[in-house]
Amino acid sequence: MADQKQQFTKVNQLRPLDTGLNLTVKVINAKTVAQRGRMQGRFAECLVGDETGIIIFAARNDQVDLAKEGNTLVLTNAKIDMFKGSMRLAVDRSGRVEVGEPASFSVEETNNLSLIEFERLDVVV
Repeated sequence: MADQKQQFTKVNQLRPLDTGLNLTVKVINAKTVAQRGRMQGRFAECLVGDETGIIIFAARNDQVDLAKEGNTLVLTNAKIDMFKGSMRLAVDRSGRVEVGEPASFSVEETNNLSLIEFERLDVVV
């Protein structure tokens, strides 16, 4: 079981509320966002992507140090959070963010998945 290769997802395959995602992405830019209220710690919104598209990655605390412009990140057990109707990539305590080997791909910057707005539909069963 240990030699089973992890499945890696491409940015253009991401969907709202996906979990357990593994991605290799390149950081296009990162901006630190000031924390307000009770939320302690550091937070940065980073534009990351691969050859299929880009999305905002919400980096927290130690992840902020790794999410520097130009770095290639390997995200393990990532998830999609919804923020004001748009998708954000996030990695919580159950996942990992590591700086990987420099990516060989060129990032497709014209396909920004965080610009797609999703409407929340409550389904009554």
